[in-house]
Amino acid sequence: MEATLTKKDGKIQMDKSFEFMCSTLRNGEYTVTIKKKTQPRTLNQNALMWKWFQCIGACLREYTGEEYWSTAAGVQDIHDLYCKKFLVKQVHVNGKVETIVRGTSKLNTLEMHNFMESVKIDAATEFGITLPLPEDQHYLDFIHEYQNRY
Repeated sequence: MEATLTKKDGKIQMDKSFEFMCSTLRNGEYTVTIKKKTQPRTLNQNALMWKWFQCIGACLREYTGEEYWSTAAGVQDIHDLYCKKFLVKQVHVNGKVETIVRGTSKLNTLEMHNFMESVKIDAATEFGITLPLPEDQHYLDFIHEYQNRY
């Protein structure tokens, strides 16, 4: 069973009675964990990420001479490469260490922000590209440039 706990002005409110929740439990030992509630990544974050990958694809096309990097498949591969670079975790399964590569669709807003910040730094370091944020001066020019790429 889950409940939403909200703390505001030092006061805590729950959408369900803790006593009620406990009354529904069977006898035994339990662990109570409280996690900060997060929101899924925003549509704006997602849209900006894909524009960034289109920009990186254009840079790779220019550098390699391969048109592939400016196609939908090439941009998807750029996404997958960045996921492999920044969204990897190790898990232990039956005594073995397995590598899991997360995608971006299930990231929350903070995780997506951190992922995009890593991409932004990598693009600047590896390609000399400055990927803009919405508050940046040339953001609208950037959006118009990559609006109808494919």
